[in-house]
Amino acid sequence: MSEKKNSPSMFSKENYMWMLIGLLVIAIGMFLMSGGASNKNPAKFDADAVYSARRITVAPLLILAGLVIEIYAIFKRPKVKENVG
Repeated sequence: MSEKKNSPSMFSKENYMWMLIGLLVIAIGMFLMSGGASNKNPAKFDADAVYSARRITVAPLLILAGLVIEIYAIFKRPKVKENVG
């Protein structure tokens, strides 16, 4: 009565590897966008620190690249081994 169905996995090891790479790229982008120790004096607004090229350009591009990698990882088909015999 209990039959096991051998259906292939939706994702392969390679898909998970690409997903992990995408998450790391997104995390790096978030880290670069984060603030914190850029202002020594909290009473003074430092526009150069807030509107730096790293926070406005590089970090969002890394986050978008990470999302593209995630989409690629989800839609990538796993390689199917053919039985020759």
